[in-house]
Amino acid sequence: MASIEKLIKLAKEHLDENEEIKHSIRGAYETKVLGSNTVRQGILLATNKRIVFFAKKLTGFDLEIFPYSKISSIEFSKGLMGHTISFFASNNKVKMKWIKGGGVKEFVESVRLSIENPKESSNTNTQDETAQQIQQLHDLKEKGILTDDEFQQKKKQLLGL
Repeated sequence: MASIEKLIKLAKEHLDENEEIKHSIRGAYETKVLGSNTVRQGILLATNKRIVFFAKKLTGFDLEIFPYSKISSIEFSKGLMGHTISFFASNNKVKMKWIKGGGVKEFVESVRLSIENPKESSNTNTQDETAQQIQQLHDLKEKGILTDDEFQQKKKQLLGL
């Protein structure tokens, strides 16, 4: 079985350009294939946009995406075999069990906050990019490439003022 680092690297190929992984966990994902219950070993990624399930197969991969706007609740528990996370997305129950290692509480808290405040999770990158652009403009002003008026005008434009 592939390491969690390798699975994350492979999963990144399927993420959006500005999508950022906040938390990841590894376990056994319960799903239905051709009407039969099955378990797949893989990872759940909590990104700034959604939850992503990714599993490597011998001849390919499995990928399932759950936008935060479609998730109504999330729960987790701990038993003898490890942690279990369940969430409800578009009237389907999604479950990952036998989760070993840390990060489960952080994963659940991150998802819970993204469900409750969907604008905050999707705007994080936009805010970071805007701050970075303003810093670049400031550097240009300090180097004498932009005047103070040009800097202020562009800054207001970036901030939407």
